[in-house]
Amino acid sequence: MSESTNYTLVLVTTSSVEEAETIAAELLIAKLAACVNILPLHCSIYNWQGQVNKDKEWQLLIKTNINKFSVLETKIKELHSYEVPEIIALPIIAGSQAYLSWMDEQVENN
Repeated sequence: MSESTNYTLVLVTTSSVEEAETIAAELLIAKLAACVNILPLHCSIYNWQGQVNKDKEWQLLIKTNINKFSVLETKIKELHSYEVPEIIALPIIAGSQAYLSWMDEQVENN
């Protein structure tokens, strides 16, 4: 196991599986993510504009390098249908060195 502060898991929700797949594919093509998991339909309950809302959403788990966050965030906002999409980065504090090396190979280093 290797410790790291350069790697991050970015959480994003979408209103449809099609939107989730489009965002995932575009991030991979742009080499902004090494891998994107799309978790199945779930229920989100949240406050928006003074009202409690309940919606069905898909959860994206995006594995990337923290140095790509601002570009990744911009790309997601370009593709996303929400006015204020969830885009939250969580640190990956440790991981398999082989997996982290693979992530490095997948994410553009420029």
